[in-house]
Amino acid sequence: MNKNETHCLLCTQPLQLITSWKALLTKQFPPSICEKCLARFERNTSHESTSLYRYNEAMKDFLHQYKFLQDVALAKVFRQELHTHLKHEKATIIPIPMHPEKQKERTFSHMDELLKSAKIPYIQLLEKTTTETQSSKNREERLQTPPLFRLLPDIRVEYKEYLLFDDIQTTGTTLQHATQLLLGAGAENVRIFTLISG
Repeated sequence: MNKNETHCLLCTQPLQLITSWKALLTKQFPPSICEKCLARFERNTSHESTSLYRYNEAMKDFLHQYKFLQDVALAKVFRQELHTHLKHEKATIIPIPMHPEKQKERTFSHMDELLKSAKIPYIQLLEKTTTETQSSKNREERLQTPPLFRLLPDIRVEYKEYLLFDDIQTTGTTLQHATQLLLGAGAENVRIFTLISG
């Protein structure tokens, strides 16, 4: 075992690795962070929400280290939660893509890595058309934003249900643009699921 498998990925303290029959029979992932670090993340308990966690300081630190410091190992932190919530999903899952330039800069697609780590199948249908972020815009600027996505070349959207997956929903503009594109291209229905609500 390497250090990442025996120590918390966030605080580097040794993990309490206790193998139980339940963990073996339910095919749970081994822990990647300690209980103390896990407790810092605030669960989203709203029944109307489609997000697992709320945005707080711990989540801000996680996103910074994962996305901007390019710590791809942190894709494992929420893999059990994502696997539990998405393993029986009937809709086709589509992660919100990064602009190709941003992906080169970051060296990996953080959305894809979250799903891969959780062993959740997905497909790519969309391509981001701009490197701008929506969080830096005011409400009026967001409403006037040109389309953020286009379909990948030679893609045909089937008449079925799709589930858009993003790391964080703040303004909702990004997910709204992707939803409108898919519905306009022939999707029967589009739902949204995010790791965090901002």
